[in-house]
Amino acid sequence: MIHLSEIALKEIKRLQISRNKENSSFRISIKPGGCADLFYILDFDSKIQNTDHQFQNQGLSILVDPHSYAYIQELKLDFSEDLMGGGFRFHNPNALKTCSCGQSFTVNSNQ
Repeated sequence: MIHLSEIALKEIKRLQISRNKENSSFRISIKPGGCADLFYILDFDSKIQNTDHQFQNQGLSILVDPHSYAYIQELKLDFSEDLMGGGFRFHNPNALKTCSCGQSFTVNSNQ
């Protein structure tokens, strides 16, 4: 399961509208790299793969590929704004370590 805060959900829906992606799903994935080993990718996708994990949250379809899901199960996604601007905040119970930017993380190498 992927959990979104109310403010994260509002921001995702705002981005969908501003990018003309109202009919797309919100995709969360991970890629190798970043300062702590893996980093998050957030995007909109109009194609659902047969192997995707799919979740619904207040009318928003969330997609996660199986490889990424192994690393982000029970992820909590939040959004906050401060003097430096706004951004998504990731609370990943699978992360052993995160970098200071919060966009990159390390997990157990056995996963």
